[in-house]
Amino acid sequence: TTVLSGLALALALALPSVALENGLARTPPMGWMSWERFRCNVDCQADPRNCISEQLFFEMADRLAEDGWRELGYEYINIDDCWSAKQRDAAGQLVPDPKRFPSGIKALADYVHARGLKLGIYGDLGIFTCGGYPGTMLEHVKQDAQTFAAWGVDMLKLDGCYSSAEEQEKGYPEMARALNATGRPIVYSCSWPAYQGGLPPKVNYTVLTEICNLWRNYDDIQDSWDSVLSIVDWFFTNQDVLQPAAGPGHWNDPDMLIIGNFGLSYEQSRSQMALWTVMAAPLLMSTDLRTISPSAKEILQNRLMIQINQDPLGIQGRRIVKEKSQIEVFLRPLSQAASALVFFSQRTDMPFRYTTSLAKLHFLEDAVYEVQDVFVGKIIGALKTADNFSVVINPSGVVMWYLRPVVLPVQPQYVRQQAPSKGFRPTLL
Repeated sequence: TTVLSGLALALALALPSVALENGLARTPPMGWMSWERFRCNVDCQADPRNCISEQLFFEMADRLAEDGWRELGYEYINIDDCWSAKQRDAAGQLVPDPKRFPSGIKALADYVHARGLKLGIYGDLGIFTCGGYPGTMLEHVKQDAQTFAAWGVDMLKLDGCYSSAEEQEKGYPEMARALNATGRPIVYSCSWPAYQGGLPPKVNYTVLTEICNLWRNYDDIQDSWDSVLSIVDWFFTNQDVLQPAAGPGHWNDPDMLIIGNFGLSYEQSRSQMALWTVMAAPLLMSTDLRTISPSAKEILQNRLMIQINQDPLGIQGRRIVKEKSQIEVFLRPLSQAASALVFFSQRTDMPFRYTTSLAKLHFLEDAVYEVQDVFVGKIIGALKTADNFSVVINPSGVVMWYLRPVVLPVQPQYVRQQAPSKGFRPTLL
């Protein structure tokens, strides 16, 4: 015990104080969210099947439980904006819209839990939510946290419409404390940095990692390839700031997966999945799981992709090459000295043959890797670091590889680097 306690003390001294660590979201959360696909559609008379109502969430819970999603890790059913009544009740409590959620949120949570799933809900630190429903002013933070906990909620997304920078600086940490004080494990998703431009000096990522389990850094995703590209470009242009902030329990959130909707081609859908995975992003789908196409489902249910996304080391990947030919290469170090590589084409003309070697991509010299194509499943054995190879990448598409070392050079162990620059390479732990 003396050795153990000495080690614990050494670790405690070496690590920054994480005052609000709740032990949750050790890997990026996975599940389903209503916003991008269903927005604030509250007209249940004209559109009962697609309006924000308990029925929609009951049906999506059934799909997650019965169509193979839950077993792969998609476990959260997240309600976004526009679920509540237009006013708080006489006791100042948030209440669900009585017509659209007649059973109440507690009953919905029970239904979701009975299917081995978890329920997420939406709040907004401000006078109103973005959709014009009652927000959470500072005086309501504690009460709302207690309400959500009493209902059996498992995740809270706290937006920031209609609040000032000062209110956000007070309110976001206060909600973290209030959620922890309920004694119920509730994953905390903050929109704070997105309202402050996403970058220092306005955003302090050291503070954020101590307060939130995940956070929105940038604009809302829309159902278009342009939207996906703008998010990818912003995240990787600013990777030196963002990448070190991610890790078990605290994740950058580039927003929902829009695969299965209307705006992305098949190639673009594969690209979003691969890039979100290499970013160690939460995988929160926003699509109609009742009518999803087999091809979209196959992309979202790719087991190897999910295994990479959920890697226990939790290191966010980086863009390591940006070519004039509009080919980009991304690398994510994984546990057991494995890695994920994504070759991405921003070209719009024709498939492009890209030739490189693992040596050029900063891999260990004299190593040999087994390579598996993440989408095709095909295994390419014994690729040496010095070997040149070519991949053919479709326009706006990706080739994604999972690399496992079969021979490693005899040399000292590499220590995990959180924010390496040019020498970013697979880690050996």
